Amino acid sequence: MMFIRAYLRASTQEQNAERARESLVQFAANHGQRIAAFYVENVSGATLHRPELMKLIADSGEGDIVLVEQIDRLARLKQSDWDSFKQKLAAKRLAIVSPELPTSWLALEKKDDTGFTDSILRAVNAMMLDMLAAVARKDYEDRRRRQFQGIHKAKAEGKYQGRQPDLKRRQHIASLLRSGHSYSEIQEMLSCSRHLIASVAKEQRQADAVA
Repeated sequence: MMFIRAYLRASTQEQNAERARESLVQFAANHGQRIAAFYVENVSGATLHRPELMKLIADSGEGDIVLVEQIDRLARLKQSDWDSFKQKLAAKRLAIVSPELPTSWLALEKKDDTGFTDSILRAVNAMMLDMLAAVARKDYEDRRRRQFQGIHKAKAEGKYQGRQPDLKRRQHIASLLRSGHSYSEIQEMLSCSRHLIASVAKEQRQADAVA
């Protein structure tokens, strides 16, 4: 039996890692499949230290499918970590499927009895995944380099103030909390993380205690 496990990741706590959930549910349905479990976390894609991703692999049986919105949800790793990650997938013959990688969609179809299609699929996908992983890593490193250059320039000009909180969004969250909306309702309305909502709620409690 084929089990599909979806992995959702965002880089920071302020981003909504759940954003792609519905689109992945629809993608699976379009291929006559259902997602058995979701694994969600807010962590940088440049590290392999991801508890939910490791839990997904541990929970998986041989031949299960790992469904991601985009390959860069998995693959902004340096080469040694990417090789290690592929070994973990290969140990359980897990297949990565993404809407952005059409060659991966065949993993959602019934396999032939000879295993020939499965072998070809894995060979093509391995090549495509390596290529997309290299592109994702380069994109990550290029953006990091431009960011550091911008910060260095701003510091030299005395203009650097560091990352500022999104005060407008935090005020909106605070207003919704005071009007009795739940975390889930706020998350759906504003596409923000539960961590951010909890942070605003904590600030409210502290302010109320002082008042």
